Amino acid sequence: MATTLKEKLSTGSPIFGTFLSLANPYTAEIMANAGFDWLFADLEHGGGGERDLVEQLLVGQAHSIPVAVRVETAERIRTGRVLDLGAEAIVFPRLDTVDQIESATAALAYPPRGDRGVASYNRSRGFGQPPRSFDEANERITGIVQIESVEALASVEEISRIRGVDALFIGPGDLTAALGVPGEFGHPEYVAALRGVLDATRAAGIAAGILASSAEAALRYADDGFTLIAVGSDATILSAAAADTISRIKG
Repeated sequence: MATTLKEKLSTGSPIFGTFLSLANPYTAEIMANAGFDWLFADLEHGGGGERDLVEQLLVGQAHSIPVAVRVETAERIRTGRVLDLGAEAIVFPRLDTVDQIESATAALAYPPRGDRGVASYNRSRGFGQPPRSFDEANERITGIVQIESVEALASVEEISRIRGVDALFIGPGDLTAALGVPGEFGHPEYVAALRGVLDATRAAGIAAGILASSAEAALRYADDGFTLIAVGSDATILSAAAADTISRIKG
């Protein structure tokens, strides 16, 4: 079996991924071939449907690269559906309270640990061939919660200790907007928020993640202590490469 995201995070070393916003298996494979450690399939803001997601998961499996999937909603039935399709790392956006996060993460595990719906004939269970135990399936799942609001930030220490939460992930755009300083990534209030998330995750023994806008920013975040780092997206990387190419041609 391919290494899970949870196993990669357990080393404590930074791992670098990128968003798959185009929902295309070819761009997913290009990113895998480029050498990213993990990939981030985005159902919240990206394109595509369930078949596109399965294709991206297959690319990850072919290259032994874990693919985290950001769901559009934390509803139990949606999380269960994405898990049944074969996802083993789920990212929950826009959750603000401890109760919301406890409810969301409960859907990541089969009973008695959680309340994930039980079925043995889906892709995640190998369609029953070979069968996978509930415990084995539970241990392969990585739960990631985004910290995007002032309310979540205020409860970050408690959130870090919730069972099923393996990483907290900061979306700089949403968090700076929530703090009233949109796009001001050097603002003292935002910098303090980053420090608060890092301190909470270290104390709880889980990973801290963040989206970086560039390779340079990614390295700075790694130096700060972030270990689950996404660098741009397939769309932004393609756009930047295209713009650079034509600018060199046209001067």
